[in-house]
Amino acid sequence: EHLRQGWRTSGILQDYFITVVPPQMRFGPAWYRGTADAVLQNLNVVDDFNPDVVAIFGADHIYRMDINQMLAFHEESGADVTVAARPVLRADATQFGVLAVDRSGRVVAFEEKPARPKGMPNDPEHSLVSMGNYLFSRQALVDALLADARRSTDHDFGRSIIPELVPTGRVYAYDFQSNEVPGVKPYEEYGYWRDVGTVQAYWDAHMDLLGESPRFDLDNRWWPIRTGQHPGPAARFIGGEIDNVHVGEASLIKRATIRNSILGRSVWVNEGAVIEDSIVMDHTTVGKGAHLKRVIVDRFNIIPADSEIGVDPVLDRRRHHVDPSGIVVVPRGGRREFLLGLEEF
Repeated sequence: EHLRQGWRTSGILQDYFITVVPPQMRFGPAWYRGTADAVLQNLNVVDDFNPDVVAIFGADHIYRMDINQMLAFHEESGADVTVAARPVLRADATQFGVLAVDRSGRVVAFEEKPARPKGMPNDPEHSLVSMGNYLFSRQALVDALLADARRSTDHDFGRSIIPELVPTGRVYAYDFQSNEVPGVKPYEEYGYWRDVGTVQAYWDAHMDLLGESPRFDLDNRWWPIRTGQHPGPAARFIGGEIDNVHVGEASLIKRATIRNSILGRSVWVNEGAVIEDSIVMDHTTVGKGAHLKRVIVDRFNIIPADSEIGVDPVLDRRRHHVDPSGIVVVPRGGRREFLLGLEEF
């Protein structure tokens, strides 16, 4: 829904649109059983547009990409399936599908989240991993999904579909690092891509946006990242100490100290509060003298005055969810409580 609304209000590519399709139980009383089953249950939407190629991309990744370049590779190679891939350290490759390719880029082996990932022949310290982004020739997709539906599998692209196609189909790996996007600055990490499927990775990706020379700079007028438009005034700062911070519109910072953090829209931080190395989402009020350190605060929250989160590990585990990384997570608050909190700000 966020993507649909953001696309509609951004004014770009007005002849194109996003449709949000919830589970409809078209094949019986069952929800989506996996990523492949989710696409299978919505093949009617694919049929409505009669495409030659279907793009299936993961939703929890951070990167910039010109998909046209991947599409050109897919067509030139004559692939049934093209998998976007990039090298990662072998120690990190246990979290991904690991590919082996021949000199033409054809995938000759695929292993999902192996305990001992194999290194690349020319770079044994790194493994070539799937980014979870695929281009399928339409008929290859339909055939693979229908065949998978008849088998007892996880009905997942990484665990079921791709491993089954590698021995029999034309599966190619597209080198994501060859993808050229205009406007990327020299100090940015080359081929930046992050899977933010864990709390630690999600926090790390936010921290990558900060600094004088961020690893991933949001300021790129040649390749902007669009989002929904929310009417509101500019953020206001009344005294305090602000260092290395992103702050959304309609926020109010009042004689507080904020370092190395990201604040969303309409975040109100009262005097004496300290926020360090944290992510504070939209419509949150931080009370007087509160202290947040390595905390992710979801929307519509009120952080009470003089409270401490991320400071005392014992107290944090008693009151909040603490990730194994030590990052404290405060779940979404109640809208009614938030509105009351505004009156007391």
